[in-house]
Amino acid sequence: MTDAQNPPRFPEFRVIGVTGVPEIQVGDDLPGIILAAAEGQGTPFEDGDIVIVTQKIVSKAEGALVHLADVEPSPLALTIAGEMKDPRHVEVVLRESRRIVRMERGVLITETHHGLICANSGVDASNVPGDDMLCLLPRDPNASARRIRDAIRERAGCTVAVIISDTFGRPWRVGTTDIAIGCAGIAPLKDYRGMVDRDGRTLQVSVAAVADEAAGAAELVARKTIGVPVTIVRGLPYDVSEEGADVIIREASMDLFR
Repeated sequence: MTDAQNPPRFPEFRVIGVTGVPEIQVGDDLPGIILAAAEGQGTPFEDGDIVIVTQKIVSKAEGALVHLADVEPSPLALTIAGEMKDPRHVEVVLRESRRIVRMERGVLITETHHGLICANSGVDASNVPGDDMLCLLPRDPNASARRIRDAIRERAGCTVAVIISDTFGRPWRVGTTDIAIGCAGIAPLKDYRGMVDRDGRTLQVSVAAVADEAAGAAELVARKTIGVPVTIVRGLPYDVSEEGADVIIREASMDLFR
């Protein structure tokens, strides 16, 4: 779907939370579960839908989980943890990072092996059964998105885009928002540079993070406590692309803060 091929009569789109997704177990057929839930509530997927899938259920299905009982903390993890944190948790965070960006006031900001800069390498214990289980980010969120997209196309016969989303904090802003960490079938960025605005001025720097914006919109209906890990964004024009979400990560050479 492209902006040029599908001009809206007036700007609008829908965000539909998909209910009925059960607790996901390792090895579950996640695309099948998602399809059944959407169809079961009367909102089967349609061509052009953007399916937002939260990272947590993708990680659970793929087995990206760690038992703290199986973790031996390193001397560095023991030093960082001190008396405030579980050193085993810190060890997992370190294993999932390529570098530590900042440590201060009990906060550990890292760069993951994916290139994402976030708190605790995306390692999280929320919405994970058990007291000693941690959930990691998927090894390749773009590949995860492609597998779900391809399965929906094969089984439901419709062409959708898929975004794997996760919750991130932001420098200079209070609060979190969901962003895209994996994409399939949607251009993550919309480049307006070279286009002309209503006043005839040529745009020089405007590039919209469409995938992040869609993920943020989806979180407004999914939220964190009501068990809605899948969302349909319907009616939002987008450009089709096989680019992954990696293109949203600013290169170090262009980053004023690295």
